[in-house]
Amino acid sequence: MAAEIVNPRSDSASGNTDQDGGAEPLDSFDPAFALHRGGKMAVQATVPLRDKDDLSLAYTPGVARVCTAIAEQPELVNDYTWKSSVVAVVTDGTAVLGLGDIGPEASLPVMEGKAILFKQFGGVDAVPIALACTDVDEIVETVVRLAPSFGGINLEDISAPRCFEIERKLQERVDIPVFHDDQHGTAVVTLAALRNAARLSRREIGQLRAVISGAGAAGVAIAKMLVEAGIGDVALADRKGIISADRDDLTDVKRQVAGFTNKAGLKGTLEDALAGADVFIGVSGGTVPEEAVASMAEGAFVFAMANPNPEVHPDVAHKYAAVVATGRSDFPNQINNVLAFPGIFAGALQVRASRITEGMKIAAAEALAAVVGDDLAADYVIPSPFDERVAPAVTAAVAAAARAEGVARR
Repeated sequence: MAAEIVNPRSDSASGNTDQDGGAEPLDSFDPAFALHRGGKMAVQATVPLRDKDDLSLAYTPGVARVCTAIAEQPELVNDYTWKSSVVAVVTDGTAVLGLGDIGPEASLPVMEGKAILFKQFGGVDAVPIALACTDVDEIVETVVRLAPSFGGINLEDISAPRCFEIERKLQERVDIPVFHDDQHGTAVVTLAALRNAARLSRREIGQLRAVISGAGAAGVAIAKMLVEAGIGDVALADRKGIISADRDDLTDVKRQVAGFTNKAGLKGTLEDALAGADVFIGVSGGTVPEEAVASMAEGAFVFAMANPNPEVHPDVAHKYAAVVATGRSDFPNQINNVLAFPGIFAGALQVRASRITEGMKIAAAEALAAVVGDDLAADYVIPSPFDERVAPAVTAAVAAAARAEGVARR
């Protein structure tokens, strides 16, 4: 049901003011505003409230018996509340969808969007929570205090390098999954697409050398996952060039990255790294010169995922690459996080996992890649988010991996 119907516009809910001082609703000329008016989601009851008998069971006095049982056996909270089936979508508004640090209020349309994606594609309820603080420890303490109400925490649009520390500290403090989607969701989908691109070219991932443009949350997570999956070699480049151990300007996170990437010891610029490379992965924005793309190995893969403008336009990439992917829905092979996070959380919640491990993320990537099956083609190395096979496949794979890794509690 459309938000405009659920939350009809009131006369006082005007939009912008014109030059004559009159109010003209923003959604009178922009369909995006029309869709967002009143918000994109709502809460609804799952039990009837038809009469006093229903009320006495849903609320007092019946609810007291359930509360007492949970007080005596805390694990019952998962059976008799929504805790085990709901995720908190938490942000501080510092790195929102390429818009940057726009603040918690301005981030809410994105967080609501994330919540409805959870529901639509994974059957998972989610609650957007925008925090009016940016200090690492304040965020951690706030979320720890909220955690009893949720079965999982999805961190969203929090700037690097703070996001790494926030995720680590939170997972140390709570016994439910903490997942920073900008990192791990992007990495899972990228790995799935890369596995299928390699299969299409009859190569193994271990035969490939990749170059990642961008050493923020997504770039670092992709590098870690590719190494975990057995990539031949991977180098990252930030604004100052290729990340290598001999650079003296690295953050702690980039210093760690230098320890497990760039086995070839490359130095110089992104363009230098691309010479002879098999894979380009862009998560940084900017533009990669065509001559740099032309210098890549024959049969290369170009995953230019910046939105709305890919680092390499597909028309250019197709001149030199065997497989091209972007982050956009109007080109084939969209690397879209919605392919991963709903199913990952659904699987984790299904078995009441205490965390999401590397093995669970690898399993998600493999399941996602397998959905493509025998239909594999240069313009189809990753399925559509609307493919109904995606979420069930990822959910089942993640649940099985959680049991295998000993983090499942049922």
